[in-house]
Amino acid sequence: VQLQASGGGLVQAGGSLRLSCAASGRTFSGYAMGWFRQAPGKDREFVAAISWSGGTTAYADSVKGRFTISRDNAKKTVYLQMNSLKPEDTAVYYCAASVGRIYAGKEINAYEWWGQGTQVTVSS
Repeated sequence: VQLQASGGGLVQAGGSLRLSCAASGRTFSGYAMGWFRQAPGKDREFVAAISWSGGTTAYADSVKGRFTISRDNAKKTVYLQMNSLKPEDTAVYYCAASVGRIYAGKEINAYEWWGQGTQVTVSS
């Protein structure tokens, strides 16, 4: 499984970005997906997760109501729409896949495959 994240950039506080993560493999619909982020000097933390069907989602409290995770199985892509961005959202964002699980949730160790990360910088 290869994951390619894109869509990061520099944005002012209050702005929006949409991250994309394109996956390889023939059975993307069988992957549970998640987004995590890592700020300088901090541990990688959970941001959002989505089940293979898209019917179940979960969010970190810090992003709830501002971020939306979604997926398009036909395009083998998962998205993270980020609105009302804050300077504390600045981090490298990683997408992750859990093969064979319907839903992987918040646990970082549940994900076997990781993308290369995309930088999101929010200026105040």
